[in-house]
Amino acid sequence: MARLTLQAASRIVDTALARGREHRMMWLTVAVLDAGGHLVALKREDGSGILRPDIAIGKAWGALGMGVSSRLLRDRLTDRPTFVTALAAASDGRFVPVPGGVLIRTADGEVLGAVGISGDTSDKDEYCAIEGVKAAGLAPDPAEPAPGWAESKL
Repeated sequence: MARLTLQAASRIVDTALARGREHRMMWLTVAVLDAGGHLVALKREDGSGILRPDIAIGKAWGALGMGVSSRLLRDRLTDRPTFVTALAAASDGRFVPVPGGVLIRTADGEVLGAVGISGDTSDKDEYCAIEGVKAAGLAPDPAEPAPGWAESKL
């Protein structure tokens, strides 16, 4: 069984932050969790709000908990408010079902963890997460950001 290393998690975080700067995004916070939901790495850019770490962790935690990206989680929950309420209760409110939570997989599909990003639009957060996972030589899920991510506005 493979595991997510601190070196890989750090590469994910640093690349995600670099992509944010390259695209002149708002200040980002990036959190990487291992497959058990434990925090491996977190960075909050200067200027990033005090809730951003919790939101980033919540995006990653929700993706891990349900086994799908937070984008897919949002899409599946849109018409299921009762299930959203149940998930919120079961998770003590720790899941954040909006894009920006990306599963980290091996080439064989094994889940090693998840990365969550908060700070700009959810689509831009997700783009940075995907780029970070790719830079670490791992497989992001989803593999590509949403079409039009660069034009998304707050």
